[in-house]
Amino acid sequence: MEHRDREARTRPRPRPHLDPLAALRTPGDPPCDVYLTGPVYLDIILTGLDSAPVRGTESWARGMGSSPGGVANMATALARLGLRTSLAAAFGDDHYGEYCWDALEQGEGIDLGPSRRVPGWHSPVTVSMAYEGERTMVSHAHEPPAADAAGIAATPPARAAVASLAPGTRDPWIARAARAGTRLFGDVGWDETGRWDLDALPDLAHCEAFLPNAQEAMSYTRTTCPRAAAHALTERVPVAVVTLGAEGAYAVDGRTGETAVVPAIEVEALDPTGAGDVFVAGFVTGTLAGWPLADRVAFAGLTAALSVQEFGGSLSAPGWTEVAAWWRRVRDYGPQDPAALARYAFLDSLRPPLPAAARPWPLRRAVPTIGFRSTV
Repeated sequence: MEHRDREARTRPRPRPHLDPLAALRTPGDPPCDVYLTGPVYLDIILTGLDSAPVRGTESWARGMGSSPGGVANMATALARLGLRTSLAAAFGDDHYGEYCWDALEQGEGIDLGPSRRVPGWHSPVTVSMAYEGERTMVSHAHEPPAADAAGIAATPPARAAVASLAPGTRDPWIARAARAGTRLFGDVGWDETGRWDLDALPDLAHCEAFLPNAQEAMSYTRTTCPRAAAHALTERVPVAVVTLGAEGAYAVDGRTGETAVVPAIEVEALDPTGAGDVFVAGFVTGTLAGWPLADRVAFAGLTAALSVQEFGGSLSAPGWTEVAAWWRRVRDYGPQDPAALARYAFLDSLRPPLPAAARPWPLRRAVPTIGFRSTV
C-alpha cells in the first residue's frame, strides 16, 4: 500500500489536450485561472435502479461509481477543460479524504495549495441513487473545526472564481476577490427558507454572471416565465443565464441587450449528478476565452449533456477529447439539420484546435469503485 501511494504522488499531473486561454496568456497573469472553495464529498453513485427505493424492501443497482463530489465536480470539470484550477477545501485524514485528495491533485492536476487536511475529521459522504432521469441523495457530514476552516480562507490571485451564494450569508473572500479584479460567477442552491429574496444574496452584487435554474430564477424574481426571470435578474447582475433542463438555456447580457437561447442536446441520460456544475464550468471557460454569449451557452449545454451519459459528478465531466469525439460523431452522422450544426461550428474555429486523434464516442472513463490494490 505504501509503495502504491508513493507512486501515485510522484507521477506527473495530467495535461489537458487543449488550453482555451493559450492565446490570451501573458507573463504577468495570475497562476490560477479559476478559484473555488467549498465542501468536498465522497460521492457513491448507484445507477440502474428500476424505480425509487421502497421502504422495507431491498433494491439492487446495476451500476455503481465513486468519486470526489461537492465542489470537486466543478473543479474537475474546469481542469479537464484546460483551466488552471485552484481549490480551497477541508479534507479528512481518513481513507475517503486521502482518496479524494489524490484523485483531485494527482489525477486531475488541481492545485490544492489553499486546501488543508483536518486530523480526526471524517470526510463528508453522499450516496446518490439515479433512476427515471432523476436522483435521490442521502448525505452525512460534520462541520470541520473552526480553526481548520479558517485555515483555508486565503484567496489566491485568479482570473475568475465561482461563488456558491447562500441566502443570508456574506462570504468575505468574495468581496476581496472582486476588489482584486477577479471575475465572479455566482450559482445558487434551493432556498430552504422559502423567502426567495434577492436582497438576501448580498454577494450577488460582486458577480459578473448569475446562473440559476428556471425554478430558482422565477422564484427569486416573482415571475412565471424563465425568460422574463432572466431579464429581471439583469437588474442585479450584468449577465443572467437560466438553465431550462431538457429545454436548454436562456441568457441575457444586460450591458449590451444581447440574448441567447440554446436548445438542449438530446442524449440518453444515465445520471444527472453534477450536470449543473459542469454547465457552469463550460460557461466560465467560454467567458474567459472571450467567446460570444451564444457560443458560451451552447458550449456549457454541450458539456453538461456529455456529463449525464456517465455516472458520477466529477468522473463524468468531459474534457476536450470527449468534446472533439462528440463533434466529429454528429458532424459525420447522416442527414443533419444545418441550423443545428451551425450552432456548434465554433468548435471548428477554436485556436488551438480540438484534438485531432479523438477516441470513439460515446466514451467511458468512470471507475466503479474507490480504488484497486493492483494496477490492471
